[in-house]
Amino acid sequence: MSLSAVSQLSMSRIRTPLAVIAVASMIVGATAAAAQQSSRRVAAEAQNETLGKTVLTTTKGRTLYSLSVEKNGKFICTGSCLSVWHPLTVPSGVKPTGPVKLGTIARPEGKTQVTYRGRPLYRFSGDAKAGDANGEGIKDVGTWHAAAVSQTTSSPQPQQPADTTTPYPPTTPPMAPPAESPPPYTPPYPGY
Repeated sequence: MSLSAVSQLSMSRIRTPLAVIAVASMIVGATAAAAQQSSRRVAAEAQNETLGKTVLTTTKGRTLYSLSVEKNGKFICTGSCLSVWHPLTVPSGVKPTGPVKLGTIARPEGKTQVTYRGRPLYRFSGDAKAGDANGEGIKDVGTWHAAAVSQTTSSPQPQQPADTTTPYPPTTPPMAPPAESPPPYTPPYPGY
């Protein structure tokens, strides 16, 4: 084998691993970029004065609702229901984020709907502006409720005044009052 043939063979052996490393780097970089782009903030929380509780909203402040009977992957709101109750959806493969842990579920028509505590989330067409909660309590085949956010931080409880009395009895029993001296002994029969 000539020196130039050996040189070419050596170069091809070097180029092959470098090419594999370059391709692997591009794949890892693309995967990392895709992972960074695979989540989207879709919800916020707001104190709803009308309802007196903190609820989930869209990022534009529109109240989000769930239907009481929609759970365990069972969809009730389909067809014409969707003209009144608009599902909160994300593109396939996108992880929804917000102030609480959110999930997704595949709708019967193929869209990916956002869920909270396993229940699909909707906007109500009867809410005209941010903060409206006109869909609360509407009865259908179930009941629609604003998605209430559990408050993990509790407000401080008022302190009770210190109790100055002890809840335990004293360690030594109180002394009994001194007994009176018994009357002097008198025999039953005088002169005995």
